[in-house]
Amino acid sequence: MKRLFPLLLAALLLLTACGGPAGPAGQPDAASTLTYASGDYTRIDPAMDEHGEINILLFNGLTAHDGDNNVIPSLAERWDFDPDTCTYTFHLAQNVTWHDGEPFTAADVQFTIEAIMDPENGSENAPNYEDVEEISVLDDHTVSFRLSAPNVAFLDYMTMAILPRHLLEGKDMQTDPFFRHPIGTGPYKLESWEEGQAIILKKNEDYFQGPAQIDTIIFKIVPDDNARAMQMRTGELDLAHLTPKDAETFAGEAGYQVYDMRTSDYRGILFNFNNPYWTANRDIIPAICCAIDRQAILDAVVLGHGEAAYSPLQRNVYNNADVERYDYDPTRARSILTEAGCTLEEDGFYYRDGERLAFTISVGAGDQVRLDMAQAAAQQLGEVGIDVDVEIPAQVDWAGQMAYLIGWGSPFDADDHTYKVFGTGKGANYSGYSDPLVDQYLTEARQTSDPAQRAAAYAAFQTALAQDPAYAFICYVDADYVAVDRLQGISPSTVLGHHGVGIFWNVTEWTLEAP
Repeated sequence: MKRLFPLLLAALLLLTACGGPAGPAGQPDAASTLTYASGDYTRIDPAMDEHGEINILLFNGLTAHDGDNNVIPSLAERWDFDPDTCTYTFHLAQNVTWHDGEPFTAADVQFTIEAIMDPENGSENAPNYEDVEEISVLDDHTVSFRLSAPNVAFLDYMTMAILPRHLLEGKDMQTDPFFRHPIGTGPYKLESWEEGQAIILKKNEDYFQGPAQIDTIIFKIVPDDNARAMQMRTGELDLAHLTPKDAETFAGEAGYQVYDMRTSDYRGILFNFNNPYWTANRDIIPAICCAIDRQAILDAVVLGHGEAAYSPLQRNVYNNADVERYDYDPTRARSILTEAGCTLEEDGFYYRDGERLAFTISVGAGDQVRLDMAQAAAQQLGEVGIDVDVEIPAQVDWAGQMAYLIGWGSPFDADDHTYKVFGTGKGANYSGYSDPLVDQYLTEARQTSDPAQRAAAYAAFQTALAQDPAYAFICYVDADYVAVDRLQGISPSTVLGHHGVGIFWNVTEWTLEAP
């Protein structure tokens, strides 16, 4: 199969470049194939893993988000909420089948969420459901969730992909072969997967919301930013998320459409508090924050496509615009270091207890934007007397590394990517950060639906986070997509999430015209 696959892929790519079998001029191709530049996948496991662009093509949640990021029905046609018992009851669509033809039922919903909640499974998504006390299957098409306390973001979290119980019950939710051959209810089915090459999806003709317009979507594995731009230019790709520098080279060029899309996706330096270096030097983090010229990095690395960052909720309705921003101020940075007992030596670096202030920022492989940001920040920190270098490890060592050029963000409820990222011991808190006031205010904010009370709690959270920084925030980045102009249906005004994820929210409506 491995020898045969490149030939099959080449044939599919040729069809893509040629638009497939010809249809009427200006009309969607009857056998159209869209090739998308994707990062690599080791598995497709939406219950355990925090994000993945491909998930929404293969799976559905009980709810979904529309183009304005509002919660709308999906596998659940409607729902009720009983405030006295804090219980959500979901009424499920009755015409849904899994890709293998088996019926979708409420038992699948119960199985999926309980698997996420099970600490033995180690799901990154578990904090979203930690207040679920009981899940009850009332009948095949009705399921209820009783919560221990209000969670205003609960309907957002029910966008979680539901998995088939009949294929996964009793299996290992981290390692089962299912996650290399996933079966969902979504608009596309997995056709084939050649590791490191491509994941090929065929449209689900029996999709309960109606079949998609595009017949085949190839997630071609192209993790390198520079290679994506080159393959977009040579016609090997129809859609790619490019760096701003590469995207701008396509602006105004015939045959292409450039989408500069707003996101809630921020970048910053994560400090690993599991590393003893930060036990001794936590008090210099405000100096690091003041030493970073965010606007200079934004302009140089992403050509101003975004904005300087100071908060994880900066592009959310609950942003506290008055929070401490640690604006670029080298003089203040040096003063903080001096007040902390550090001394500036002749070599131009600060020392504490005879040791130079020095640390390493790790960056994931293949992400040129993050690498450029980390190197720029390291240079700026060196200018104020902190010795910083940058490494690209073969594998990220979350427990042992000193710092990491992190990215997070959610365009949805403010609880998302705050509670589980900054809450003590939560599933996506990779920094080991813990602050009792941060925990208190995040809990208060998720437990009230009163906008004024939520605003007050999130304002207090951002203040506490700024007083005891977990990250040195750098900037929010736009998502720059380039597509062939024959591809229609992308919603350019939709605010995207982390890694620019979300562009496929209305993929069933996309069309690819014949050239």
